[in-house]
Amino acid sequence: MQVGNHSHNYSWNEKWATVPDTESAREGWAHHGIVVSKTGNIVSFHQGEPKVVTFDPDGVMVDSWDTTVENAHGMTLVEEDQEYIWLADNLTGQVVKTTLNGTVVMTIEQPDTEIYRSGGKYAPTEVAVFEEKNGGNGEIIVTDGYGSSCIHYYDKNGKYEGSIDGSEGDGGRLATPHGIWVDTRKPVPELYIADRSNGQIQVYDLSGNFKRAFGTAPGANWLHSPSGFAGWNEYLIVAELRGSRVTILDENDELVAYVGENTGAFVFNEGWPNVPHETLIPGKFNSPHGITADVEGNIFVAEWLIGGRINKLERTT
Repeated sequence: MQVGNHSHNYSWNEKWATVPDTESAREGWAHHGIVVSKTGNIVSFHQGEPKVVTFDPDGVMVDSWDTTVENAHGMTLVEEDQEYIWLADNLTGQVVKTTLNGTVVMTIEQPDTEIYRSGGKYAPTEVAVFEEKNGGNGEIIVTDGYGSSCIHYYDKNGKYEGSIDGSEGDGGRLATPHGIWVDTRKPVPELYIADRSNGQIQVYDLSGNFKRAFGTAPGANWLHSPSGFAGWNEYLIVAELRGSRVTILDENDELVAYVGENTGAFVFNEGWPNVPHETLIPGKFNSPHGITADVEGNIFVAEWLIGGRINKLERTT
């Protein structure tokens, strides 16, 4: 089955990732991230057990390891002396950095700020790192997407530096800043924030200064619920949860394509996103959540769904 448009066409690979058939796999709550390593393996999270799982390019599970987090809601791969994965756990408030075999090498604590001293909830959803290989200083940025809707900055050693909440700029107070991504496509890197409940993307510089917001302007309301980001070449690939689609943007933040769109799924399907698997429609998304892309432009999407569904969009044009 082909999905996309003439310039971004993909072969839809239904339930590409093969997880061993167990009760926990069938009934577990899938609400996690996904990343791709330099080897081409795809790393994600088991929907029913606290395990990080690794698949080969054909979707066969080749490795797994136990983790301290209950949910790898956010997964971010970084390259330093070796590859590491940052895991953001919205359930326990953990933010940890591990090797690809599960050894924890660093943790990030909840910052001691007034919003939390006053009883604000802390539920981190994603991590971004301004990597030294991209000209950065290793700064770590954590989004409290399911808690108090703040973005927290730390130095490369995990020392807290400051926070933003969207009130600094014209984009407005953040509401469920679900995902973040350091954009290095241009000479001056920027931080993209998936401001999901506001239906827009906000962009800041790496010092925490507001640059712009887009997707909800009058006459140009073409974003619905941006949740996570992946980059490939000059394109930004966005998972839109309630839009039930993958949205592709160019380096000027212009819409290029919608892929696998299933408009209205969250409205018309009772119990969404946890609908019966027999009601899922091949070629159409239900609830895109985690997203990543490999060097060939193939897109991997982990959906928020009881029992899980990871689909591969294999790029054909």
